[in-house]
Amino acid sequence: MAAITYFEKPGPANTDETLVLAASRASELSLKTVILASSSGATAHKALAVFKTGALVCVTHSTGFGRKDAQELLPKQRAKLEKAGCSVLTCQHAFGGVNRAVRRTLHTYQLDEILAYTLRTMGQGFKVCVEIALMAADAGFTSTKEEALCIAGTGTGSDTAVVLTPANSQDFFDLRIHEIVCKPRL
Repeated sequence: MAAITYFEKPGPANTDETLVLAASRASELSLKTVILASSSGATAHKALAVFKTGALVCVTHSTGFGRKDAQELLPKQRAKLEKAGCSVLTCQHAFGGVNRAVRRTLHTYQLDEILAYTLRTMGQGFKVCVEIALMAADAGFTSTKEEALCIAGTGTGSDTAVVLTPANSQDFFDLRIHEIVCKPRL
């Protein structure tokens, strides 16, 4: 049975340790795919230095997330990641999109955001791990038949890593979380 590491506080100060713990567990389990949240590409670049084998999938914020028509991952950073062998996925967030427009306009929450708030009871990074697994599966960047390691954080950097079996969004309840490698203690 693998131990879980709990960080005293959430945030980017945990990034390096999260990546080392995640890489160790991915190696122990012979996982083929690592799915990582990275809005600017900085965490993905760090991950490339730590993960020596397997497919690294960097999931960015959707274009327009911070402000209209803006993409946080600059084209130069995307090109560097792709040249280094990292797949980069930019698409609608699994727990956002059209339903978020309903909330913003009609001031009522929709099911996807209720799911997101529920997952946040385990931490922001935990919610993002589940979300990017759905997004990567929907885009065909990962299999729904094999375990993967997901890494995300609270704000910037990484502080959470989980082993899960991804699912497509329409099969959300087929997603299985097998292990928590590390997360902030809330």
